[in-house]
Amino acid sequence: MPHFDHNATAPLRPAARAAWLEANDTDWANPGGAYRAAARVRALIDRERGRLATLLGAAEARLVLTSGATEAANAILAHLAATAPAGALLLGPTEHSCVRAAATHHFPGRVELLPADRAGVVDRAALGARLASGGVAAVAVMAANNETGVLQPWREIAADCRAAGVPYVCDAVQWLGRLPAAGLGAADFLFASAHKFGGPKGAGFLLLPDGPAARGFAAQRGGGQQGGRRAGTEDWPALAALTAALAEAEAELAAGDVVGRAGWRDCFEADLQAALPGVRFAGAEAPRLWNTSLAVLPAGESTRWIPKLDRRGFSVSTTAACAAAQGHGSAVLAALGFAPAETRRALRFSAGPETTEADWRALAAAVLAVRDEIAAGGPVV
Repeated sequence: MPHFDHNATAPLRPAARAAWLEANDTDWANPGGAYRAAARVRALIDRERGRLATLLGAAEARLVLTSGATEAANAILAHLAATAPAGALLLGPTEHSCVRAAATHHFPGRVELLPADRAGVVDRAALGARLASGGVAAVAVMAANNETGVLQPWREIAADCRAAGVPYVCDAVQWLGRLPAAGLGAADFLFASAHKFGGPKGAGFLLLPDGPAARGFAAQRGGGQQGGRRAGTEDWPALAALTAALAEAEAELAAGDVVGRAGWRDCFEADLQAALPGVRFAGAEAPRLWNTSLAVLPAGESTRWIPKLDRRGFSVSTTAACAAAQGHGSAVLAALGFAPAETRRALRFSAGPETTEADWRALAAAVLAVRDEIAAGGPVV
């Protein structure tokens, strides 16, 4: 069954599964113990932390292991709000809900949305002017959007913020595993989740900046693990699986086996545009992740399309999985100027490294078959 919902979660990579099983079977001791088995686990954790930091181009001391992006985003923004009690948090208009919700909670009345173009790409000139005007506590702009796949100029934003002396927070959840990780360490604060690139659910990490901006950071308090930055026994099997998954994804990217597949997505969109007059693809005018297509259909609410496509063997989503599960409309599409009725006709297709050109072609045929079924008055599901 072709899985076209990788932006929600990816299947566990065999390398990650093997690493997780070996870590559980062989090195299961608590790394906080004083005996040799515990010391071995501590050494293994240190080794894999170093390996992960190298992939990110960051110092190992900056790395904090977490349960995933939502925990990381909340911890980072709570820290920034506590250390910068005045000043605005500048937010990209299409940030993930975990960032938006944490921002409004920790920075009440202090959140400002940055201007952006019709694809949601932040206006760097406007950002520069706002940074120059002062009164900015931090800037949070994601690397790649989870719904549209649109890429932000995060490297340039990181440099702009650094020049202004303002902390920059980067959501790298969708970037990692889809585009090379090299250089992500340029962000002051950064976070990601393992299950988006074939690692286990419930595992992730964040990066802290060097120097005083990270002083006093504590995602959670307790036994003082991870230098007091996140208490709780380290999940060694999850870390082993996370690094195995990311290393494999990086090897695929280095071999050039994945990014070139954007052409398959583009042909899929061209086929739909030829057969579905009025279909629109959000963010298609901007650079996007190679794997993502967000279609706003000319008719038929997405909740009718999804089960019909599912019966044909294709798993797809409306927009963000968390928004769909709660029945919320897409805040991303709303920020891009789509009307509420249009957001209810949105379908997100997101491929993975195992997706083939034939899968994309079969998906296009299935979408058109569902169109015909809906037009013929097929059963409402």
